[in-house]
Amino acid sequence: MGVEEGEPAILLYDGECGFCTRSVLFVFRRDPQGRVRFASLRSDAGRQLLARHGVAADMSTVVLLDERGAHERSTAILRAARLLRWPWPWGYAAIVVPRPLRDALYRLVARHRHRFGPAVEACARPSPELRARMLDR
Repeated sequence: MGVEEGEPAILLYDGECGFCTRSVLFVFRRDPQGRVRFASLRSDAGRQLLARHGVAADMSTVVLLDERGAHERSTAILRAARLLRWPWPWGYAAIVVPRPLRDALYRLVARHRHRFGPAVEACARPSPELRARMLDR
């Protein structure tokens, strides 16, 4: 299983990737209810969560831990979309696309994610509100 029912989901991401960090900001800004917490895959908290849930450490993927378990790649993104404010939950409808096709698109973006923006060093420091939702403060 993933996190306890009623607890916020946990989104694990590549903390050294500017595109990934901006994706976390995207989720944070569209989640005013605080239904998602965050941790870098590279952090102690992230590595412990991966080990606890039997997920291999792969910096090219995103992992969402929720009450249904651990989800990777496109499924993680779609399940995270369900937790955001309207209209983003509608994105979950893409779950009907066969996973191999969804994950192929995910892998294409993941392979080139470092080209989509500056490295983390160039990103602004997180707000106190965002830091409060980070498990690897």
